[in-house]
Amino acid sequence: MAGVSCAPALIALDWGTSSLRGFLMDGAGAVLEQRGSGHGIVNLPEPGVPGFEAAFAAMCGAWLDRFPALPVVAGGMVGSAQGWREAAYADCPADARRLAAGAAEVGTARGVRILIAPGLVCRAPGAAPDVMRGEEIQIAGALLAHPGLAARSLLVMPGTHSKWVVVEDGRIIRFATYMTGELFAVLCRHSLLGRLMTEEAATPEAAEAAFARGIAMARDSVPGDLAHQIFAARSLGLTGELPAAALRDFLSALLIGHEVVSGTRRAASEGAPLALVGEDALCRRYGAALQQFGTPPAVQLGNTAPAGLFHFAIAAGLVAPPAPGAQETLP
Repeated sequence: MAGVSCAPALIALDWGTSSLRGFLMDGAGAVLEQRGSGHGIVNLPEPGVPGFEAAFAAMCGAWLDRFPALPVVAGGMVGSAQGWREAAYADCPADARRLAAGAAEVGTARGVRILIAPGLVCRAPGAAPDVMRGEEIQIAGALLAHPGLAARSLLVMPGTHSKWVVVEDGRIIRFATYMTGELFAVLCRHSLLGRLMTEEAATPEAAEAAFARGIAMARDSVPGDLAHQIFAARSLGLTGELPAAALRDFLSALLIGHEVVSGTRRAASEGAPLALVGEDALCRRYGAALQQFGTPPAVQLGNTAPAGLFHFAIAAGLVAPPAPGAQETLP
């Protein structure tokens, strides 16, 4: 393909709470090699700075032995207050240049400098501040790999803490966080609702019916209904209206549905194409929910973190922008 370069140009680290992923990338942004480990910031080989050093050496030592001059960038919770070096939140609106301007640097024992991306803070008038760390890199990757989203788009990023992000002119303008995934886990594991749930998966037909019922209940709700409707995850099981194996599907749909009710209401005036960004299975769930709300996503993207780290490195001047046409090689 035009513009493809197979020479390594960058080491990029997606360093989260529970896992670490490393990418050896070429000058066109293509991933040449990738590695993964469980050494997230709460699972280091040993506490403190020595643990970060050990995790970095295990992940990148062989790459740096072969290519000692490569720049290294990192994003995610490694830049949090509990990370290797804190990179303070940058303010919205923000693009890759703003992230590069707010980056922090940390030196390693072998003399390598790592540039760490900051998170973002959104301070809407009259509202509590909202923050993200890691998602801003995924957004940068989505915009680099899919330039059509940069002019104006709404990015929905499902996860433990889902994000609804408004993008205009290549900048993150504002966003809202929903603790949908964490709320689901807490209710299943630490509340009465989980007592009737089983570990076995429901049949596809039962799961689909339970999911559709949860979405419909959320769609037809009025403000304040969630605390009442959540109890249906127990009562539907007690009365036999839903099989125990499908109660998780119902509760998941109910919580996702309420997130979509709020998210689509917030974005009603945006009139922008909607894109899903994140893990495939969860994005499919959100896609099904959005379809029932009559707002199907225009595009669904997978892991855009490598492209985002590459975009961050370009903005920081660590690698040259890829030649025209080379972006088709991005992950």
